[in-house]
Amino acid sequence: MSNPNQCAQIMTEKEILADCLSSQKQMTSSYNLFAGECANEQLRNAFLNILDDEHRIQADIFTDMSSNGWYPVEPAEQQKIQQARQKFSKQP
Repeated sequence: MSNPNQCAQIMTEKEILADCLSSQKQMTSSYNLFAGECANEQLRNAFLNILDDEHRIQADIFTDMSSNGWYPVEPAEQQKIQQARQKFSKQP
């Protein structure tokens, strides 16, 4: 491909955001693993700060996609919400 902008011209905004969201999910997963298995407290805190930033970016992308109707989310049924509350409130 001779023109670097040609790829962006082929992909729709929806496809670009879907790719970004997928990348963010992978990044948050990786930073979570790094922070959880880090032996150095300062480095762990740095990973946790980055993880927080990455979660914010992921949420922004999700919100943008959802507001455009590109990531529809169905609301949970009240009965299922109540069942989950009961299930998890009984656990120690």
